[in-house]
Amino acid sequence: MMKAVIKAIATANPPKKFTQERIYQFLSSRFDLKSEEKQLYEKILLDGPIKTRHFGLDNDEQILLQDPDHLITRFLKHGRLTAAQAARKALTRAKLDPKDVGGIIVNTCTGYLCPGLSSYLVEDLRLDGSVKVVDIAGMGCGAAIPNLECAAKMAPLDNRVVLSIAVEICSATFFMEPQPDLVVSNCLFADGASAAVVAQTKNNNSEKIVTLLDFESLILPKERENLRYRSVQGRLRNVLSKRVPVAAARSVKEVTNKVLERNGLAPDEIAFWAVHPGGSLVLERIQKELDLPDGALDYSYQILRNYGNMSSPSVMFVLERILQEARPKRNQKCLLLSFGAGFTAFAALAEF
Repeated sequence: MMKAVIKAIATANPPKKFTQERIYQFLSSRFDLKSEEKQLYEKILLDGPIKTRHFGLDNDEQILLQDPDHLITRFLKHGRLTAAQAARKALTRAKLDPKDVGGIIVNTCTGYLCPGLSSYLVEDLRLDGSVKVVDIAGMGCGAAIPNLECAAKMAPLDNRVVLSIAVEICSATFFMEPQPDLVVSNCLFADGASAAVVAQTKNNNSEKIVTLLDFESLILPKERENLRYRSVQGRLRNVLSKRVPVAAARSVKEVTNKVLERNGLAPDEIAFWAVHPGGSLVLERIQKELDLPDGALDYSYQILRNYGNMSSPSVMFVLERILQEARPKRNQKCLLLSFGAGFTAFAALAEF
């Protein structure tokens, strides 16, 4: 029986790294912040759980440029560079060359391009012109998991591998206005990319780090207005309601219950939980809703602390951290969980 496996995972970030303190100093010196706005920035940036974030900027002052044409140019430049870096690292770790790639799937929600980023990455990675390409847009923070599911189904084509790439330049969607949800967004989101090398194999002893066993998804249109982008004057304006932690926890619980029940598993048989680090309140609510023990989401908190919320690639950063630090034993199981605009939730059951 053919099995979908991940042969390698890699992540990347734009080189510019900022502490939250530096971001606060920059914003408070460059923008005429209202009193309540400044207090909220101070509370989140100086006292919050996130310590550092990466942004796709050539220089600090670029964050002041809010023209839509500039933003999409910045998205293309840094999205392309960061995604290609992650992809090259993943192929190197898998001991593969570009000629071994038969498909590439790219998801992003922080910039719209036609053609999509896949066209640029085929060029940058020097992939064969016959490679199959798919661009996934509009699925928000949850998209890396359905991307993996698509890659798992595309992989058997000709025994070549599929690159599953999630990339976001969230800083190209920052909106400097005083509404609380915009302030929170500006303090939370960051830039990054992940790449997974996905293949199909019959050989249980083949070189792989993860076997993808099953997937589950949920969409709740009635919750759509709680988490989304709106188009405002040609720019993406994030909408982030106070209901997100509740909606995320409930939807994640539903996909968790379905995938575990279908596979005859109990929660305590899951050794590792790779949960999208959407924010500390979200993680707290998910841990409570799933009745997870203390420490179960430590790797998600680590990624949130060191990188912020990078939207879709974040869950893959968590999986990479689990592989690097926990060194899972053979046959231990992991559940990947993400959520995003739609309102959507996704689960991937994996085995090491």
